[in-house]
Amino acid sequence: MNAIETKGLTKRYGTYPVVDNLNLKVAKGSICGFLGKNGAGKTTTIKMLTGLARPDSGTISLSGTVRKYGSSNNSNIGYLPDVPNFYGYMTAREYLNFCGKLYAVEGKKLKARIDGLLKQAGLFNIHKNISAFSRGMKQRLGIAQALINEPDIIFLDEPISALDPVGRNEVMALIRSLRGNITVFFSTHILTDVENTCDHVLILEKGRVLADDTMVDLRQKHAENAALLRLYTPDDGNRFLALAQRQNDLTVESQSPVEFILRADNFYALGKRISFLLTEADIAMERFQAYTPSLDDIFLKVTGGAASE
Repeated sequence: MNAIETKGLTKRYGTYPVVDNLNLKVAKGSICGFLGKNGAGKTTTIKMLTGLARPDSGTISLSGTVRKYGSSNNSNIGYLPDVPNFYGYMTAREYLNFCGKLYAVEGKKLKARIDGLLKQAGLFNIHKNISAFSRGMKQRLGIAQALINEPDIIFLDEPISALDPVGRNEVMALIRSLRGNITVFFSTHILTDVENTCDHVLILEKGRVLADDTMVDLRQKHAENAALLRLYTPDDGNRFLALAQRQNDLTVESQSPVEFILRADNFYALGKRISFLLTEADIAMERFQAYTPSLDDIFLKVTGGAASE
């Protein structure tokens, strides 16, 4: 079952399509990374999915139910905006108590829910006011409030922006702890966190989906019969590069003076070919292995690499 599904979702500002005929499918219980350059339409998409912006056309289905703009029933979703605001004079417990009551969660059920979320967010023994929290603590509290109503899906818009490495790791650990129980849909510019955390990846560019796949399949599709070769010295690298560039059916991309990405039409014959060339040139090989592109490589390839205007 898909937790999130859209068909033909479109949003224009004037005549410009910020989100253009968007068709998404996100499986229940997965963690989905939503990527794109600035201005790609990520925040607008999330606002439509959460009911904060009206689509011009298309449909949205969350947990199997078609959602209409203006619906008062948001009990099965949670949301953390890109710039969350908190009541700084409250403690984390007071804030979650306030948020829970907005969803009509009361009494012992609310207390148990707050206790569980504070433990999950690593804030159970923190009694100071939110105004004294670090950014990472505030983001973890923000995720906790998005979970207070026990939603099926939570939407997180740039939950790790402006965090230091410690805060980022804490927030990502909290997101990973939700896998399988809640569908997490979050946007970010930090691709390594998506690569290390997400089951599914969506890449948006100018309001259109350029990539929509599992992390495993996305890597396989972009491997392109490639291998990584590492030599021992820059001199070996220069001699190999001069030799390889004379081969019409071999593409070489330098990663460093001693490391190269090699591509050929026949991957299985590539190893024998490189071994032969190195033996003929008396060049020692430190490492030769199948090349798996990083999410950064894939992102730059599918988006063209240039920054949005």
